[in-house]
Amino acid sequence: MDYSTTIRPECLRRADDGWEQPRGPEIREVIRRAGLTGSETAKLVGVSVQTIGGSRRVRKWISEESDIPYAAWAILCHVAGLGMIWIDETEPHA
Repeated sequence: MDYSTTIRPECLRRADDGWEQPRGPEIREVIRRAGLTGSETAKLVGVSVQTIGGSRRVRKWISEESDIPYAAWAILCHVAGLGMIWIDETEPHA
């Protein structure tokens, strides 16, 4: 069986266009879709990694003890195949 968590559309918006913080299960799902471990996630987005046990910061995002920064979320969404959420597709590109 394939169990997956739905990512709310509000979490897939630009930061200045009504973006809402993802919930822990949404963060976990995006990390899963990206095929990353907690340590790999931390390295990718530039947060600290412990020698043993991965990244406390990533665990705090998933447990909702702290907010995930928009930039880290946007990178994870891109790697997970959810698009470049920071780009406004309605505006012409230079």
